[in-house]
Amino acid sequence: MTSLAGRNAVVFGVANKRSIAWSIAQGLHAAGARLAITYQNERLEEEAKDLILSLPGAEAFRCDVSQDQELDRLFSELRARYGKLHVLVHSIAYAPAEELKGEFLSTTREGFRIAHDVSVYSLIALARAAAPLMEDGGSIITMTYYGAEKVVPRSNVMGVAKAALEATVRYLAADLGKRRIRINAISAGPIKTLAARGISGLGDMLKAHAERAPLQRNVDVNEVGSTGVFLASDASSGITGETIYVDCGYNIMGF
Repeated sequence: MTSLAGRNAVVFGVANKRSIAWSIAQGLHAAGARLAITYQNERLEEEAKDLILSLPGAEAFRCDVSQDQELDRLFSELRARYGKLHVLVHSIAYAPAEELKGEFLSTTREGFRIAHDVSVYSLIALARAAAPLMEDGGSIITMTYYGAEKVVPRSNVMGVAKAALEATVRYLAADLGKRRIRINAISAGPIKTLAARGISGLGDMLKAHAERAPLQRNVDVNEVGSTGVFLASDASSGITGETIYVDCGYNIMGF
């Protein structure tokens, strides 16, 4: 089994026990990593803390990634508490609900800005803040999906934001490589997470993926979690700037 003993990891984006970030957090914990897990605001504090503290040794921290002062505060706390960081998981995406209805043509300027600020710029801000703490090198992992490269109905501005996120991974990889920091994206197939349920037609998407994917089924959230652990570990030490598909092979199919 992969060992991450002696390594410190911070995970952003745990919403509930069905979230991909939670599956990765559980995998990192099982591999021996010391975990810091963030929640967004006071409204989510009670549910998040109950979940986070169910992992022995994990600690909860509040952070709204859209606020620079909160990032500064958080990373000061992380430095004081852990000294160094080795792994960062970015599993954050948001667009206003109305932007995921109707035509992409109707995307508003503000909806576009919010989607890219929260879903894309946050990765740049987190990488910049984490890099000084990754003195021994490290691994940054973010989450994307197939809507980044092909049109997925009703993904709209979120698909475009994920395309920007994947490009951001490549540019950050070029900058961070000299510090021995790797960064990769996991492109997961559709999963019944709370976030995915906000997209109408999820049932149809799951059915189509299971029918067309070479493995003839949908991916399990734990398979995505295991890939996160792999990317956090030395087993992936030669991999950076990549998008790793965990979708039962769906993306390779032309029809």
